[in-house]
Amino acid sequence: MLVMGKIFYIFGKSASGKDCIFRHIKEEESFNLQGITLYTTRPRRFNETDHKEYIFISEEELKAFQDAKKVIELRTYQTMHGPWSYGMMDDGQIDLANQDYLVVGVLESYVSTRDYFGTDKVVPLYIEVEDGERLSRALRREGKQEIPRYAEMCRRFLTDSEDFSEERLAAAGIVKRYRNHDLEQCLNEIRAEIRAHK
Repeated sequence: MLVMGKIFYIFGKSASGKDCIFRHIKEEESFNLQGITLYTTRPRRFNETDHKEYIFISEEELKAFQDAKKVIELRTYQTMHGPWSYGMMDDGQIDLANQDYLVVGVLESYVSTRDYFGTDKVVPLYIEVEDGERLSRALRREGKQEIPRYAEMCRRFLTDSEDFSEERLAAAGIVKRYRNHDLEQCLNEIRAEIRAHK
């Protein structure tokens, strides 16, 4: 039994490889990290499964969580297709007395989760990729969608510059960065960080 569980929080700008890194680390049985499925009101992409990548909910269902004060963290983006919300709900998924977790999000969601559970329980794993490479990755990914939303992709890319500014990173206490120019090297650095906290 664990003395105290941790939430290892992967975050970074769009197309930085967060989801890929999450899948690799999550599959490593020696870590025994449970996932926390986040909620979103955005439309499901063609290759996504409900309750796997996200729990897809309506605005009315989100309001019910808010009314019940079950929101751990929540972000709403004014997109080219209307407001899309993402968040973590206090729905019984998290048991830090007995389990470690791995989750993926953005800087704002990391800060809210850290503030909710405490700095001693949430470990930041900030992923960085050079902007030109990120844009290339984002274009390739969006081009594979049934209905590519390039305007929204561009909005997210530009918004990331403000959301992940050096000032905001410093205010959040982010010092260590994991540069994802070489996936295996990046994974090895993250594996070492996780081992250091277990």
